[in-house]
Amino acid sequence: MNTPADDFLSAIDAIPAERLPALLRAMPKAELHIHIEGSLEPELIFALAARNGVALPYAGVDDLRRAYAFTDLQSFLDIYYAGASVLLHAQDFHDMAMAYFARAAADEVVRAELFFDPQTHTARGVPMRAVVEGLEGACREAKARHGIDAVLILCFLRHLSEEDAFATLEQAMPFLDRIVGVGLDSSELGHPPEKFARVFARCRELGLRLVAHAGEEGPPAYVRSALDVLRVERIDHGVQSVHDPELMERLARERIPLTVCPLSNQKLRVFPDLADHNLGRLLDAGIVATVNSDDPAYFGGYMNDNFLQVFAATGLTARHAYRLGRNAFEGSFADDAAKAAYLARLDAVFRSFA
Repeated sequence: MNTPADDFLSAIDAIPAERLPALLRAMPKAELHIHIEGSLEPELIFALAARNGVALPYAGVDDLRRAYAFTDLQSFLDIYYAGASVLLHAQDFHDMAMAYFARAAADEVVRAELFFDPQTHTARGVPMRAVVEGLEGACREAKARHGIDAVLILCFLRHLSEEDAFATLEQAMPFLDRIVGVGLDSSELGHPPEKFARVFARCRELGLRLVAHAGEEGPPAYVRSALDVLRVERIDHGVQSVHDPELMERLARERIPLTVCPLSNQKLRVFPDLADHNLGRLLDAGIVATVNSDDPAYFGGYMNDNFLQVFAATGLTARHAYRLGRNAFEGSFADDAAKAAYLARLDAVFRSFA
């Protein structure tokens, strides 16, 4: 005898393929892997450069876009840090975030957990206060203007030392009530998670939520270290986990979310052909995989672009879309009441299509 849940999933399975793009655009979404500095579009980079008197080594917007021919993570990071040089004042961070929120709202994002890299800015003499207050003010405005619930996750740059991470944490202490968690990003290879064991332990003592990039270019062992040494709650990327069957079983059993970024993976040649992406394999293995945009200004797509392109390339179905939507809301750091409300909205959209 079918249960109501079985009937609901059967109805989702019956959604015609030609309606799938409209469903992907309409479904409410949580974005759990967005580097806010990576949403800085070339037009805004040049506008902020003019406002702040910053000279850029590019003739104009088109010249900068032509430089987005990345071959790996490091070639991207070189451009990424150059773009961030125009961010000097709280208003700059606010304007950058509001530009992202407008695009996110158009893509039906209702929950956004923003990564930011304070070391990229404090190393240039930008005060931590300017970074946090600019971004946090934009988060409040996003709720009022777009209905988006947004929070901040401070990321440590893994190519720098743990001592530098501790110094950054100390600078952030007056603002921890505005930050929900910490993460670990930047160059993965040669910088294993255990390099930051002590600072993550301290963040855990402070009650911060913990995430870390692992298993993008790095091996499955980095995912294990992030879980066992850093004791993170989510893995950012994690797509290399498929090379370790025991790790795959663990991720599924422990319901560890993976914040997957398809267009980023394609642009950085993790999967040069999007048709070869393993998102479907992760989902079919019972893993809590999600779709996210990573650094959308550089990788060619915000949330809907990621959904539409990876679904078109891999043949994922409406049931996969539903699972991805649920995974993102369940894997977010929202409270239980908010999660229930998000999931009710998700169900309502799928019912309208079914």
